[in-house]
Amino acid sequence: MMQTLENKSKPKLTTRNITSLAIMAALSIVLVYMVRIPMFLPFLEYDPADIPIFITAFAFGPVAGLILTVIVSVLQGLTVSASSGIIGIVMHILATGSFVLVAGNIYRRSKTRKNAIVALITGVGVWTVMMILWNIIITPIFMNVPREQVLTLIVPAILPFNLVKAGINATITFVLYKSVGKLFCVPETPAVKNKRCTREA
Repeated sequence: MMQTLENKSKPKLTTRNITSLAIMAALSIVLVYMVRIPMFLPFLEYDPADIPIFITAFAFGPVAGLILTVIVSVLQGLTVSASSGIIGIVMHILATGSFVLVAGNIYRRSKTRKNAIVALITGVGVWTVMMILWNIIITPIFMNVPREQVLTLIVPAILPFNLVKAGINATITFVLYKSVGKLFCVPETPAVKNKRCTREA
């Protein structure tokens, strides 16, 4: 019985859901094209492109969030952020991917506002730790500088940048995710169904 309820609670791969994911991918690309704000260092930019991805992880699960992360990262890296090259694509997948896997898995266990806060805060923490580690490994290659120089940037730039970027996007996600989930006809529990969505399915 429990297994049946768990299966019902998982959004199915329907035409509607595929369309929803495509819309979120397009929205993410548009957002990074329209909003890019340098912070702390010239090569560190805030953008809201991860908000649709975070919402997708809450609405459709962490796997869907990760798939969308990879798709958006590649598209963004080939278009609006082409200057960052393969390094930018990899860093985006590592940062956003770690967030959606952790936050998405926490949230799907209990789809409440309280658990959403826990999921988002944990996601921000994991994102920040992961990006500190990967910046130590990857940034020297990207910037062609000694690793010791990168280490001096962690506290004044890399740490606060990632906390601020992930924190802002997580906060906006918290404000929007319920409304967007209803728009895409994603029920909070198996027992809650949208009559409009049922008719259109």
